[in-house]
Amino acid sequence: MTHVLVAATGDNWLGLTTEPLAAARALHWAERPSSGAVACFVGTVRDHAGGRTGVRAIDYEAYADQVLPRFEAIVAAARERWPEIARTAVWHRVGRLELGEASVVVVVSTPHRAEAFEACRYIIDTLKATTPIWKRETWEGGTDWSPAARPIEEPPEVGR
Repeated sequence: MTHVLVAATGDNWLGLTTEPLAAARALHWAERPSSGAVACFVGTVRDHAGGRTGVRAIDYEAYADQVLPRFEAIVAAARERWPEIARTAVWHRVGRLELGEASVVVVVSTPHRAEAFEACRYIIDTLKATTPIWKRETWEGGTDWSPAARPIEEPPEVGR
């Protein structure tokens, strides 16, 4: 199944795709005259994970119908905590990714750096805990699901 990055809706650009992620595109989009800070996190495929060396690739799978609603909930909760957020981009890739390829991009723009860093970290940490996306690692000794997998938590509620 091929997914595409959903066009930006207002000040949020959320997406799940099989296509390569262009962090520079998200950074440029998030820049606003009122925002002096744009924080970006890019997660890439590395050559080791959970005691496994020689990782060559990761296959990401997702429960696609639930991903964008989870992204929306995460961003809404971030905007509640940091109302000064101008724009957010949250993109994740699925399918087979080779070493060095980007699997996730999170970009947040705010007037000041502290809020941009905090909100960006909150979004990526919450995404990893609450979004139904799994990875299967291929390394020198074989292929298996990531040993870092854990049960998925409920997405954040807005207005608590």
